[in-house]
Amino acid sequence: MRLLVVGGGGREHALTWKLAQNPTVDKIFAVPGNAGIEEVAQCEPLDITEPVVVADFAESNGIDLTVVGPEAPLVAGLADQLTERGLRVFGPSKAAARIEGSKAWAKEIMTKAGVPTARSETVFTIEDGLAALERFGAPVVIKADGLAAGKGVTVAEDKARAEQALRTCLIDMAFGEAGAAVVVEEFCEGEELSILCLTDGRSVLPLVPAQDFKRAYDGDAGPNTGGMGSYSPVPSAPADIVDRAVKEIFEPTVRMLEAEGAPYVGCLYGGLMITRDGPKVLEFNCRFGDPETQAVLPRLRSDLAELLLACTETNLSYYRPMWTADACVAVVVASGGYPGHYRTGVPIEGLGEAGAIEGVEVFHAGTVRKQGRIVTAGGRVLAVGARGEDISAARSRAYEAVGKIQFEGMHYRTDIAERAASIRGGR
Repeated sequence: MRLLVVGGGGREHALTWKLAQNPTVDKIFAVPGNAGIEEVAQCEPLDITEPVVVADFAESNGIDLTVVGPEAPLVAGLADQLTERGLRVFGPSKAAARIEGSKAWAKEIMTKAGVPTARSETVFTIEDGLAALERFGAPVVIKADGLAAGKGVTVAEDKARAEQALRTCLIDMAFGEAGAAVVVEEFCEGEELSILCLTDGRSVLPLVPAQDFKRAYDGDAGPNTGGMGSYSPVPSAPADIVDRAVKEIFEPTVRMLEAEGAPYVGCLYGGLMITRDGPKVLEFNCRFGDPETQAVLPRLRSDLAELLLACTETNLSYYRPMWTADACVAVVVASGGYPGHYRTGVPIEGLGEAGAIEGVEVFHAGTVRKQGRIVTAGGRVLAVGARGEDISAARSRAYEAVGKIQFEGMHYRTDIAERAASIRGGR
């Protein structure tokens, strides 16, 4: 079997690493890949936002299954281009990928499906936005409607911060067309939870839940990022939360997408808030979460390639994944200044020493190999994942490994999974 993984981040490294464990996989290609992915796959420097270019590559190289990691190629229609050529692809169509590509449309789908979510309004002008703020009060959440690389969401504790977020989108156009429409959303209190579900368009198969850390600094301070760390399992989550989320959220959403002419095949990510009234959807993503994937896949005992193939063949209902009983903690190591301005091309030391620690996998995100050395090439540089008998043990290993890594300006949070490690032994 010949596979193609689309993307070049930590999520794609984790996917490639897991897919490579299937004994029937003869070769894996990755576009564009990174310095870590190239250790298990042949990387090709293609523009993944050009669906025809990627589809041409898949067709000419006899790819049996394409796995699309990031949202941008899916929103651009890569899955459609591959399907039209009779090629298997794990990832939703352009129409279905709007569940992430437009937060306003996602709200419409949830309303039609009766899925619990935060109350919201969509606005297109600063005047309408300010009027909405008067109705919602503070705290409030301001979201750019389109794709903004995880940086288009502002949790505003006061009215002044909310007004600034509206102006950033609607007047400064900091996110371009992605911020031409803005979702003003009520602030929900509770515990955040990420649940990733595989679906073949009919059956929904949940993976083990995880929790991520979106703010840049310790104590959930600073701006939102693409994610600074994650862990699984989540001991604070109610025992029945996954079953309840599948029944109340994921299955109704998949059914509604099909009814809207956008059948969904791929991974449907639900960013949930566990409130006093039960789970509510904060956001949907049309792909595996990052960095949740780096904490979830190391716990998967079943074959990932078989599960993804089953989604493309509409027989997912026959599968039940198996999981290890241990925990996994993933700590993101970022460039100094992220999510703002940061340097690239900085040499990284200590990767071998970190990866040699038992139970540790160093997943590359923003890295590239230059003149025989691995250097930084992005804001989030690495996700250091570690397994342990419980969250406390996994956390200790993860930070031990992070301590082996060095590059100028490196930044990471020191409190990933800290609170979870104290709950019932972190199991």
